[in-house]
Amino acid sequence: MKNQVPILKITRNHAALAILLCFWADRALPDSLPNKINPNGIYVVVNSANPQRNISQTGLNAIFNMRLRHWNDESPITVYVLQDEDPLHKTFCKQKLHVFPHQIRKGWNRQVFSGTGQAPLAIETKEDMIKRIRETPGAIGYLSGKDLTADVKILDIE
Repeated sequence: MKNQVPILKITRNHAALAILLCFWADRALPDSLPNKINPNGIYVVVNSANPQRNISQTGLNAIFNMRLRHWNDESPITVYVLQDEDPLHKTFCKQKLHVFPHQIRKGWNRQVFSGTGQAPLAIETKEDMIKRIRETPGAIGYLSGKDLTADVKILDIE
């Protein structure tokens, strides 16, 4: 009996505490864990100085339909989109706005040609999207998970 190693006795309370700590740690650091970002996912991004953290689906649609022109703090919104033919633009329209790209283009054209509004600013590349959002206060756009950088902030959709 002298050579026996003492057995660590784990009670139900210890096990429950360990499980709670795991859940708490997972909730405490959601943005700092790189595995939370899906590289194939599409994310709505804003200028990092934008104080807004989330937006409703209705608000997001209103912004990209060019009907909502100001953030909650009354600062102007500048909307950036990729070209209509860009695969990321097509996927963004379908997955995040729940419309086909030609439908949203039709709405923008109607506003422009009737003089009641304007279309978003179309840009050529994802790199240009990052640069414009980083440099423009109030800017909003979208990127794939693999293109995200620290220069922009993800806007959560509720």
